[in-house]
Amino acid sequence: MGQSQGFDRSKKIIIGIVDIFLYHISFVLSFLIRYEFNIPARNYFAYTSARIYIFIAFILLNILFGIYILYNKQKMDFIYLTVITQFLMALLIMAMTFFGRWFTFPRTIIFISFAVSSVILILWRIIVFKLYEKIDGTKKVMVVGSQKSCLKAARNFESSKNKRHLITKMVTGNYYENIVNNMNAVDIVYIAERIEEREKIKIYDLLIRNKKKLFLNTSFENLVLVNPNIMSIEDESIIEASDFSISPEDDIIKRLIDMLASLAILVITSPIILITAVLVKATSPGPVFYKQIRITKDQREFGILKFRTMSATAEQESGPVLASANDARVTAVGKYLRSLRIDELPQLFNVLVGEMSLVGPRPERPFFVEQFKKENHDYYLRHNVRAGITGYAQVYGKYATDFNSKLNFDLVYIKKFSFVLDLKIMLQTIKTLFDKVSSQGVDEENEEVEILSDIEILK
Repeated sequence: MGQSQGFDRSKKIIIGIVDIFLYHISFVLSFLIRYEFNIPARNYFAYTSARIYIFIAFILLNILFGIYILYNKQKMDFIYLTVITQFLMALLIMAMTFFGRWFTFPRTIIFISFAVSSVILILWRIIVFKLYEKIDGTKKVMVVGSQKSCLKAARNFESSKNKRHLITKMVTGNYYENIVNNMNAVDIVYIAERIEEREKIKIYDLLIRNKKKLFLNTSFENLVLVNPNIMSIEDESIIEASDFSISPEDDIIKRLIDMLASLAILVITSPIILITAVLVKATSPGPVFYKQIRITKDQREFGILKFRTMSATAEQESGPVLASANDARVTAVGKYLRSLRIDELPQLFNVLVGEMSLVGPRPERPFFVEQFKKENHDYYLRHNVRAGITGYAQVYGKYATDFNSKLNFDLVYIKKFSFVLDLKIMLQTIKTLFDKVSSQGVDEENEEVEILSDIEILK
């Protein structure tokens, strides 16, 4: 966790070990509850035989769900994540006991341990989070850049669901001098905009010498240097910048995984798809499915499939319009389909035929793509990969984020691509179902928030 020196890797390893111990205790308590303190040896032996595999799955699942990343969470996040991971663990344990032929592992123990472990782990993780807040504290941030970029950063930090970072100073001019004079009053310096090269190097040197943490924005200039390859040619070391694409070999494997996973998910969710189709047809006149032209890899057009959540004539008069919060065009059933992401399920057919991927940048309509390309000439880079049902922006950003911020998330995903990252995004997408903010549209009213009252502005 790069945000905190208070909770470094060694401390997180200790937290993980305690997690395993408490998880084990929850199973012991579950056996005691189930068998009233008279545990049959053969039933407990089945647990001890499967225990090592259960603990490995438990830790891997916690890592993939980001349990041990604390800086961007609230207490409620640990409740959601713990319940979700323990539910998935219950399913995994049932599968393990079947394939491992540990048939004497009682199913009732799995259900009891789900409840017991959820309670114990939630209490433990809230204690850890409280200790983290006390030890690490709130970090004071100095944001550097134009007034526009500083205000944007301040709004972003202000709207954060936790208050781990607090902007106390804005530097809108004479950057180096103001940083020198005020550096000891802050913990982090955030350069929110491109500044002149010579001054930037002086600032970098100053912060490194004084061991101050440096934040940089995800501009194209900074993203180019993510995941570089260091080459040595004779007596010179060279940085080879990676491009914004997925290698052909990884793309083939990703496509194979997409096909197998989407087919499996379609089979599992077929009852939900059938019930949803009946509800859409019964509650609103018009077709069950809604097909709309979107843009995917290599800027190809395709017809994205969704369950219809708006009236059949929603855009006949208005033309293409971005969805907004509390959109009056959404049907009564459509609101629930959107909040639970059920309207996205038909896109699994788009994945099967190769038009989309399970994970990737969300596809936009040609009308908006042309607009965005005019406003940001780097927008084409997100079309170097297949569009996705879910993506980095959907998990780590907000639905209402502007297109430039979403583009930055998409470019970070392409640069950091790995199959583990894809798995993390798919698993953490489950959490967004419980986050009302992530399922809202673009707010039409962006009221100015008084955020400058406690910030010193340096010019």
